[in-house]
Amino acid sequence: MGGRCGVFKWIFVARNVSYPVGRLSNMGSTPDAAGVLEALRTAVSAVSELDFGAMSSEERLGVLRELESVARKQVSIVHEVLYLFAAQRVPGELGGQHLHQVVADALRINRSDAKRRFDTAEDLASRRSFTGEPLEPELPATAAGVRDGVIGDRHVQVIRSFLQHLPAAVDAGTREQAEAQLAGFATNVRPDELKKIADRLAAYLNPDGEFSDNDRARKRGIWLGRQGPDLMSSINGLIDPELRAYLEPILAWLAAPGMCNPADATPTVEGGPNEDEATRDTRSMGQRQHDAVKAMCRSLLASGELRQHRGLPVTVIVSTTLGDLTELAGVATTAGGSLLPIRDLVRLAAHANHYLAVFDDIDNRPLYLGRAKRIASPDQRIALHARDVGCSFPGCNVPGYLAEAHHVQEWADGGATDIDNLTMVCPEHHKLAGPATDQWHSHRTRRGKTAWTPPCHVDPRQRLRINRFHHPAEVLVNGDTDPP
Repeated sequence: MGGRCGVFKWIFVARNVSYPVGRLSNMGSTPDAAGVLEALRTAVSAVSELDFGAMSSEERLGVLRELESVARKQVSIVHEVLYLFAAQRVPGELGGQHLHQVVADALRINRSDAKRRFDTAEDLASRRSFTGEPLEPELPATAAGVRDGVIGDRHVQVIRSFLQHLPAAVDAGTREQAEAQLAGFATNVRPDELKKIADRLAAYLNPDGEFSDNDRARKRGIWLGRQGPDLMSSINGLIDPELRAYLEPILAWLAAPGMCNPADATPTVEGGPNEDEATRDTRSMGQRQHDAVKAMCRSLLASGELRQHRGLPVTVIVSTTLGDLTELAGVATTAGGSLLPIRDLVRLAAHANHYLAVFDDIDNRPLYLGRAKRIASPDQRIALHARDVGCSFPGCNVPGYLAEAHHVQEWADGGATDIDNLTMVCPEHHKLAGPATDQWHSHRTRRGKTAWTPPCHVDPRQRLRINRFHHPAEVLVNGDTDPP
């Protein structure tokens, strides 16, 4: 094991890029990289020690221009590294199925940001053909501007968005000319100015606003945003003509004044509202449509037509504590990872089937709940939702609705299907778990948590890792992110 870990030691170092560059000295085939990066770090340190207070305003503005140009040039290097990272990667070698997730964890950035960086690198990095011949980037003019330090990331995203939203009927030659033209403008204008120019250019290239079915299919999508401090969530996207045709008659009925009004003791959801209900309805159109969609979802869940998902009926699963219920304070956690105010939970639970899961006060272990078969029972899955909330794999943000039951001690090795030997793992990370030396091993800690040991090519020291993403309160209370 020790020899094997030594072979892959450089991978661990590369993942911890936040440490001093001197730790990159064992970079194998690129011995000069450590020296160059050390020189870069030294230069940045020298710039930070300049006496900016002694400079004039004009000189400070010059410094800002130079720093921005250098930062943009560094981004072009990141594009090249990310593109090669993706092109030459061996699946699973860094302990993750998706590279953007591996990079996000290594750099401590959001996974959405990492995904955007990889997508941008695919458009701006240099490429090679199957025979090894060098090829231009997908967006050559934009890539050249970034390399020269005259085009920033916001400019790049304006150009990429412009090209992505052009109809498929616009030919490749016209696209290339438009990209080059916008890249030229980007060297002299701000991103918001470039956006206005791009919008006008799009109107010139598609004056009739004609889009094909493929164009509409490519643009469709609905995204549910993160919850804000007030627990409200944004929702945005584009719907195709067919979905709009379905929604229009439903909203005309359920979103009519007086329908689905939460202010009424018994909201009207069938037939139609009477004149008094419609008259006293003070909601806006947007609020009525919101309440109508909520009624649609509640009706569909209650119908039973959705059947089962991952061993449980498709339903809302929410966990909370007895103390919060008693005090009608705090928030509960759904199996989707969102937060629900206790008062909303009480109102929702008035029409729900309840399940009581009892946990030990000391180590948070659920009281014994086991079975002799390999597949977890519905009761066990509900208990897992309450305890784990989501995937227990380190750094994973997949909620419980999308996770599977995993044996901490493998069933094949004698592990029982008991609640204290089960944990939630998403399908992607479930594939990485196993007894082999190049797989992740799961363990149960003395505090009832699931800890994971990475293979040595991910971490030569093979330190235990615990996923705190679904349990931020533990970090706030204990000030501890290390395995107990």
